[in-house]
Order: sequence, then structure tokens, then C-alpha cells
Amino acid sequence: MATKKLTRSSNKMLAGICGGIADYLNVDPTIIRVIYAALTLFSAAFPGILLYIILLLIVPERPDDSSKGFDDAEVVG
Repeated sequence: MATKKLTRSSNKMLAGICGGIADYLNVDPTIIRVIYAALTLFSAAFPGILLYIILLLIVPERPDDSSKGFDDAEVVG
């Protein structure tokens, strides 16, 4: 069984935090963005901005599956 891991998404507006949370929860990223923006505005903005910066530092980027460890320079043909 594969375990889910929270990572930053490539579907991003700023840094991919809300997109990553949406991927983790299997919901539409727009819903997470709207909820996060509303909570940030209703909490005097500072806590939401601070939380986003903390998540930006903690949540790792999603590994790039397209490269598979090969460089284009290594291909001889």
C-alpha cells in the first residue's frame, strides 16, 4: 500500500502549497485556495501569511517523475 505524502504541487499560483494540500486531500485546488484566502482575511491576514511561509519552508517539492534520472545530454543517437 502506497503512503500519501504532502508535497508542493506543480499546480501552483504562488508556491504550490494549496495545490499540494488539495492533492493530498483529493479535492479541487480552487476550493482549498478559496478556503485558505477566506480564513487568512478573517484572521487579520498575518497568521495566514505566516503559516504559508512556514509551510513553504517545511513542505518538500514533489520529485520530478519525468526525468527518471536521465539527462538529455546522455542520449546518443
